[in-house]
Amino acid sequence: MAIIKPFKAVRPNPNLADKVAALPYDVMNSKEAQEMVRGNDYSFLRIDRGEINFPDLPDPHQPKVYAKAREIFDDMVSKGHFIQDQKDCLYIYRQIMDGRAQTGLVACTSIDDYNNNIIKKHEFTRPDKEQDRIDHIKALQAQTGPIFQTYRDNAKIVRIINEWIDDHKPVYEFSAHNVDHICWVVDCPETIQSLVDLFGEIDYLYIADGHHRSAAAHRVGMEMREQNPDPKAEFNYFLSVIFPASDLKIWPYNRLVVDLNGHSEAEFFAKVEQSFTVEKAPVSPFEPEQRHVFGVYIGDTWYKISPKPGVVDTDDIIKDLDVAVLQDHLLQPILNIQDPRRDERIEFVGGIRGVQELERRVKRDMKVAFSMYPTSIDEILSVADSNQVMPPKSTWFEPKLLSGLFIHRLS
Repeated sequence: MAIIKPFKAVRPNPNLADKVAALPYDVMNSKEAQEMVRGNDYSFLRIDRGEINFPDLPDPHQPKVYAKAREIFDDMVSKGHFIQDQKDCLYIYRQIMDGRAQTGLVACTSIDDYNNNIIKKHEFTRPDKEQDRIDHIKALQAQTGPIFQTYRDNAKIVRIINEWIDDHKPVYEFSAHNVDHICWVVDCPETIQSLVDLFGEIDYLYIADGHHRSAAAHRVGMEMREQNPDPKAEFNYFLSVIFPASDLKIWPYNRLVVDLNGHSEAEFFAKVEQSFTVEKAPVSPFEPEQRHVFGVYIGDTWYKISPKPGVVDTDDIIKDLDVAVLQDHLLQPILNIQDPRRDERIEFVGGIRGVQELERRVKRDMKVAFSMYPTSIDEILSVADSNQVMPPKSTWFEPKLLSGLFIHRLS
């Protein structure tokens, strides 16, 4: 059963929350991060992406980068830009985007649950990306990026959270990146214990987003445990925001490829037609409205393709995923994208940017684009329950959890 734990969050002074809070470190590159912090000395990106404090730094993973992040963090704490709660609390984090709300509980979850697969995963991680967050956690002695987790809906948990929201004023309330962000502190011991007990009845938690942060927090915690076996120590837990599955929206994760693997457009479509039905798209631009349908943009034309009967192995939970269908029957055999994780000829575009971004890139520097139908939350849970992993870049969650609102110290 799932373990959650209250903690003493380090969090922004309320009058600075909107200036401190920043998009996650991994949704932008260094240049974009530098632009985002321009004119804002409080931005958490100065801590989360420490390399932006060193213009034109060739290696963003030098020790001085993480040391600088710690220096800025300590300075902001000393100046009162961050405060720390004096007793263990839980927190509520609500986001409203386009009129749709998702409401999560901010808590610490257990590295033992991560070990024992009570916290389920659906993606592989890359060692280099893990190491970056390991070095960041060690330098700050804190976890700064919350793990986006979900669970199958539990009406009792939702009721307690909603009752707290109805009866208490938020500690933060601001808009950023076209999203309303509202946070509450849950400081009542009885309410905290009720939520801890109810999560103790939940079979599994699922990582929706943040596999690298989870893996890094787990590895740091296990290393620290070797030096100090205290089961109550903070390093045994990692920062999470846990949402009921029905609250979440998954966007498509579209694909761009730089060339046609030496084929002409006619040769490309001749090969595609061996496994797919091809027709002109009914609208332009084209966004699929059901599973196993894909948009293809090439030249200045949108096409609609769908696999022919018998092509897809619908009895295999992984091969039946849209991202796998496209990879297995088009990207790999026709365009020679053997390893989408490492092949530099393919790029991935989160659906939040819209299919217009695909058109723009094809006109600028790409040859062909593919618009996708989004993976469903049920597919994610089913894959995780079967202890399998999805193909890379299968899911894009939006809105993103902002960093800097809640920080979990390891000591």
